[in-house]
Amino acid sequence: MTNSGNTPAPPDNVSPSIGNGSSADLAAHWPMRFIAHWFDASCYSTYGCKVRYGNYRRIDDDDKLKLSSASIGDKYPGNLGASWGPIRNFPPPAIVTWRSKDGVPLRAEIDMAEIFKDQVVLHSLEREEISFEGSFPHPEIILEVNDRTINVYMRATIWTKREQRPGRPLSNFRDDLITAFSRTY
Repeated sequence: MTNSGNTPAPPDNVSPSIGNGSSADLAAHWPMRFIAHWFDASCYSTYGCKVRYGNYRRIDDDDKLKLSSASIGDKYPGNLGASWGPIRNFPPPAIVTWRSKDGVPLRAEIDMAEIFKDQVVLHSLEREEISFEGSFPHPEIILEVNDRTINVYMRATIWTKREQRPGRPLSNFRDDLITAFSRTY
């Protein structure tokens, strides 16, 4: 297989997500943008869920129904995260094939380059709340297949000027899960 540039690069081979990484440069770049990301896929209430995105592959058993997201309880969807990468923006569309809980075969192409065409980091903070002292890691993109629905989320660690949990000095960040795309098939 030839290297198409979509293989995970060691972190030192991927430049900072925003500017040159200095706090002055970070503050000058608004909205915050990203040039690389982490990726993963999660499947719930599906049979044979398969996801191909660049060099990432997920292949689930064709005969076993994946657990439901409801069975996870309050931890869902906070349990979702990404650990494959970093991946430079953007490989060709993700190819997703699966059978829904009722056995219907489905196929979708999910184009991350279209969903994140502006390459803007999705978060829930105002600029005034963000601390630009330090570097920002690459955001996570999570593709979720849940029965007949595909959701794409972004989770980005954003440093804040104030503690998010008063009295906990290591809580000066947010990493909210933000829905970027949802479609039911």
